[in-house]
Amino acid sequence: MVFIVCMVKLRNQRVLKMFIEEKRIKLKNEKEAFIRNPVKTEANEMIAFLRTVSSETPYLLRYPEEFDFLNESAESFWLRHVVVSQKEAMLVCEMDGKIVGNCHIEWNDTLKTRHRASIEISVLKEYWNLGIGTYFMNAMIKIAEENPFILQIELDYIEGNTRARALYEKMGFRICGILPNAYQLKDGTLLNEYKMMKVLKK
Repeated sequence: MVFIVCMVKLRNQRVLKMFIEEKRIKLKNEKEAFIRNPVKTEANEMIAFLRTVSSETPYLLRYPEEFDFLNESAESFWLRHVVVSQKEAMLVCEMDGKIVGNCHIEWNDTLKTRHRASIEISVLKEYWNLGIGTYFMNAMIKIAEENPFILQIELDYIEGNTRARALYEKMGFRICGILPNAYQLKDGTLLNEYKMMKVLKK
């Protein structure tokens, strides 16, 4: 994956803009997919993706109807922002002419916590077990390693999400804490949230 960094003008301020060159990958089913930055014209498609992926698993933060606050204008603004941000990055996986997965990494520049980054990944169920999650993880780790201040990457997984836990452990993440009863499902079931961390530098 190639990172191309340049200085651009945004609202009369100089900001660091990171482009991630589109990359063609071959998945476990021998089909091709494309990993790239999202673009603002994909706002409606991204909203549809979020609603679908949240309907396929109980382990994401929101139910599908809880994305009703999103609209094309707001999502378009967000997608434009995330590409020029100096504090986060986002990738999508395109396959069969549609977005089938996304991942996001975020950090901040406060002195006490700029050594920490957090990541999130989601993939449509139809495209599970093809290697997309592993590719996303490697890409996010690479982005974190490019930042000299980031020493560790953090993420959460919800009790019962054994597939996610297996992927995270494969990538070197270890459980470092637990938040009891962090999620409550519609049927009243309470699930614990596990905190995981991968140390990049000491």
